[in-house]
Amino acid sequence: MGDKARILIVEDERAIRSFMAALLDANNYAVLQAAGGKEALSMMVSYKPDLLLLDLGLPDMDGMEVLRGIRDWTEIPVIIVSARQSEYDKVAALDAGANDYITKPFGSNELLARIRAVTRFYEKLKNNSALCGDTFSVNGLKVDYVRRLVFAGEKPVHFTPIEYRIMVLLSRNAGKVLTHDHIIREIWGPFGGDSQLLRVNMANIRRKIEPDPASPRYILTEPGVGYRMADNEPSG
Repeated sequence: MGDKARILIVEDERAIRSFMAALLDANNYAVLQAAGGKEALSMMVSYKPDLLLLDLGLPDMDGMEVLRGIRDWTEIPVIIVSARQSEYDKVAALDAGANDYITKPFGSNELLARIRAVTRFYEKLKNNSALCGDTFSVNGLKVDYVRRLVFAGEKPVHFTPIEYRIMVLLSRNAGKVLTHDHIIREIWGPFGGDSQLLRVNMANIRRKIEPDPASPRYILTEPGVGYRMADNEPSG
């Protein structure tokens, strides 16, 4: 398939699958297709695609099962493409490790934009990892990018995939104020996420790492602007 980015489409409806395949092929992507979850998991191992477009309503297993199975061993970008439109389904998928969520019906330009946004995020993440070292630490907080672990003191902290990505983004830019819009765009893409979802995730992160979440020492709020990760500075 050459140097083209490989995208695996997991969709049981042939018409939708064919439409997405034609769209991606016309935009210089190499396309793989699977009609069910088991076939998709097998193709993931065999072909190691660069990105996954995953429907949730599959005939042999739920798409959430596929997502969790994938996240057990790889961080490949995953965009959910589903007819399920409830906030519960969207939040559950994002918390389980999806990078974005698009609802059917969708436009061609929107799908392509979301693919580009997720791809850019992972390219920047890989480049930053090469340039900035394997760990970040400040005042007893440590982020180990290689092992994908966060420690508060000596204690490992469990994060959802979204929470961990926010931690990576903030720590890679320690000392710099990141606006709400910037964080939302980097984590959820141009069409996903909102300020309320960001606030909920930030509150959960602070609850897990801050000795006193009401007076944070690691993730500092810039009122009306955004958030800043402390950078080797005293608490307060």
